[in-house]
Amino acid sequence: MKSLSVNWFIEGAVDFEYKEYILLSYLQKINKHFHANKLYPDLNDLIFHYNNLNQFKQSKSALQQAFPQRLSQADIDAVKLTYEKMVQDDSLMAEIEQIISYALSKMDPALQEGREIYDFVESHLSIEPVGLLPLYPYHGYMLLHNGDEKGTRAYEYQITIFEGKDEKYRGINTSFVANYTRQFIHTPEAIRTDLIHTRKELPNPAVYHVASDINFPLEQTLLPLAKQCLVKSISRAS
Repeated sequence: MKSLSVNWFIEGAVDFEYKEYILLSYLQKINKHFHANKLYPDLNDLIFHYNNLNQFKQSKSALQQAFPQRLSQADIDAVKLTYEKMVQDDSLMAEIEQIISYALSKMDPALQEGREIYDFVESHLSIEPVGLLPLYPYHGYMLLHNGDEKGTRAYEYQITIFEGKDEKYRGINTSFVANYTRQFIHTPEAIRTDLIHTRKELPNPAVYHVASDINFPLEQTLLPLAKQCLVKSISRAS
């Protein structure tokens, strides 16, 4: 089952049993990944759809404005298309509202499980600066260690700040640099020194060591959470 489309609940045949099948198939995939402690990209996708459904549910006027228009007839001779808003059909709207309420009730437990896994993983992460930090620690290296694995992955990171309507937001971009085997000489401090010597473009980088005390799936869980926690840690300190 692929990810749900943005307007999955109103696209195609608006039939409760059909939409139920689509939703349960989607959630089955989500739950399978969550049970394996694989959070991303599923958690973000689930949050998006949950919020999207709530937005439609909370305001019927917003629903009417945002509703896609469905082709009702085509005047081929004049090449003229006329549209009829689906929201004008009371029975159709009742079916959609039933689908939305059901979907929210089914998504809520999955969301709760995702949040619990997120909190669990975060509780097993430690973040420590390595060496002296520069005045602006928004560009540097993240050294990531995953449980009992015999290596430390080094990532170059750069934090970007962009302004929304009411507040500033921080994002982070990372690129893999190297994997240092876990040896006595490859302490976080030694890795920092090696990175400075071999990568001249960052002569005075901020370096953070992020470690989990148990193993997690790297791409689907540990790396995304490590990035988010690093942003939060730097934001609190700056």
